[in-house]
This record gives sequence, structure tokens and C-alpha cells, in this order.
Amino acid sequence: MPEIEHGGGISRRSFVTGVVAFLGSVIASVIGIPAIGYLIAPGLKKHTSDEWVPIGKLEDIPMDIPILSTFTRTSQIGWERSATSFGVYVVRKSADEFDVFSNICTHLSCRVSWKDDQEAFVCPCHNGIFGKDGSIISGPQPRPLDRFEYKVEDGTLLVHLVEG
Repeated sequence: MPEIEHGGGISRRSFVTGVVAFLGSVIASVIGIPAIGYLIAPGLKKHTSDEWVPIGKLEDIPMDIPILSTFTRTSQIGWERSATSFGVYVVRKSADEFDVFSNICTHLSCRVSWKDDQEAFVCPCHNGIFGKDGSIISGPQPRPLDRFEYKVEDGTLLVHLVEG
């Protein structure tokens, strides 16, 4: 059926089509833009973690004996959730002074362990040996054990964990 124009203007059918298209675009934008933002926002977030992790009460940390403390942190990057296990060795040097080392070898990221008979941290992968102060004694590792910053609050030792 041919469109009939009255007075040389736009036809009723063209007007309704235009209004429906405009309203449809507005509705699609109102719903679509937040939905797209919801879907892509987790992938655009920069993931960093900066927190103080409680290790234990001061009275539970013996003097001059390396103690392994482990903890797990869960993080979410985009839609992926993962749990990471951390370990630190704490050596109490005085009433309020500590050395806090990572338990990860600086060579190939193997886990080091304290050996009482050797008085050293030993890496089982390539026989890397670290002193009680984290320094290199022997092995292929390029640097001493990584240290963590610490503080004491209300009788609890806290370690500064930075990831990212």
C-alpha cells in the first residue's frame, strides 16, 4: 500500500518507524552499556595486593630459631580466582627485632628449608645454601633470600605482603 503524505511532511509510518528505532536505541544503550561494562570491567582492573599479614604472638616466637609460618591468600583477576600459598621464616634476634625471609630460593624459586644440623637454609633443587641471616653461603643463587618488612602491633608480629 502506498504511503500517503499530508502536506508534504513525513508519513505516519515513517514517523512511527523513526520513534520506535530511537526508543529501541535508547533502551539498548541503557541496558547494553552497563552489561558490557560488567562483563569487561574485571579484566581491566589492575591487580595489586598490599596488606599486613599476622604471623603470630611475640611470646610464641622463640629467640634465634628460624620458624616457618605459612598462609594462603585468595585473589581474583578478571573472572579467575586463585589461591596462593606463602611462606616466611621468622628469626627473632632480640625482644623486638626480627629477620623475616621468604622461603623461596632466589635461583629457581624452589622452597628452602631450615636444617638444624647445618645451621642454614638449604634449597633442595641445586644445593643452594643460605645463612641464618639470609646471606648466600654457596650455590648458584644470584642474591640473598628476599626480606619482608615487619611491624609489631598489640603483641603480634605482622609481615608486609606486597603482590602485583
